[in-house]
Amino acid sequence: MNNIKTDSYYKDKILEDINKIIEYTDSLSYQVFICDELVVDAVLFRLIQISENVKKLSDGFKRSYPEVKWSDIVGFRNKIVHDYGKVDYTIVYEVLSQDIPKIKAQLNK
Repeated sequence: MNNIKTDSYYKDKILEDINKIIEYTDSLSYQVFICDELVVDAVLFRLIQISENVKKLSDGFKRSYPEVKWSDIVGFRNKIVHDYGKVDYTIVYEVLSQDIPKIKAQLNK
């Protein structure tokens, strides 16, 4: 069994997490989002997973997608993990509604 994980593997995992986030939040207003603790937890978990997989991508892969703000993804993960009790859900919701669809489109090019 081959356990070698390539950039393609990590890209697929990132897209899988993005698709789950979209599935969980599709058509949710901000008010509904912040009142559903399970959805908030699931989304934050997926955002953390995205960042963990971003860190495993090669520098060459990241250079081939210069429009993706790789360091912002990792920085946002750090904010979630280290300030979990103080996460600003308006920023999370903005990321979900604006950034996640962009990243998906960029990675699907």
